[in-house]
Amino acid sequence: MIQDNLIHVYFMPGMAANPSIFEHIKLPRENFKIHWLAWKIPLKNESLNDYTKRMLQDVHHENPVLIGVSFGGVIVQEMSKQIRVKRLILISTVKNKFELPRRMQFARKTAIYKIFPTSLVDKLGNLEKLPVSKFFKKRAALYRQYLSVSDKRYIDWAVKQMLCWDQEETIPNVIHIHGDKDIVFPYKNIRNCITIKNGTHIMIIDRFRWFNEHLPELILEGELKNKNKEQD
Repeated sequence: MIQDNLIHVYFMPGMAANPSIFEHIKLPRENFKIHWLAWKIPLKNESLNDYTKRMLQDVHHENPVLIGVSFGGVIVQEMSKQIRVKRLILISTVKNKFELPRRMQFARKTAIYKIFPTSLVDKLGNLEKLPVSKFFKKRAALYRQYLSVSDKRYIDWAVKQMLCWDQEETIPNVIHIHGDKDIVFPYKNIRNCITIKNGTHIMIIDRFRWFNEHLPELILEGELKNKNKEQD
């Protein structure tokens, strides 16, 4: 692996999202180098562990910082079990299977996820053409812009891995940033996190200024100087 004086920060996007969700994230160039990781199409019957090993082929520096959003947060946690990392930062995700909402735990126990119409994912962009509200049209445009992985094999695999993730113990020293308005992974289920007031599941996009301001300190110090639980 390559060694230099910069801190190399690898960003993993959420399920089906392309790395452009990080396009507004900026870190001081004199200290940090940003790298975007992109989803690979899983091999047939590929385990999460084997998939993670393939993802690590794109990590070319020792002791990197790994930052993952949503399902990408699960991936970077698995990656951190296989290499030494300087810092592990999770955004809008969960640290163990007990933080999953009840509906996801139910889907896991009943295996109902196997009949999810995942093939409809690539139809989300068509919502813009329907006679729906401006809010839904804007949200559909957002999905079309950032959700680029519509391969059914990938979606089926990713949904199963997210719901059936079997991690019970939280990885030590992990930094978890979560919005109190997250409807995918409700805040009430989350423990020991930095809380973003009014932050939603897509706050990496619409609250990027907060991350630009605070990520350098979190990476270098492992915590924020202002230790109040809620952050504006």
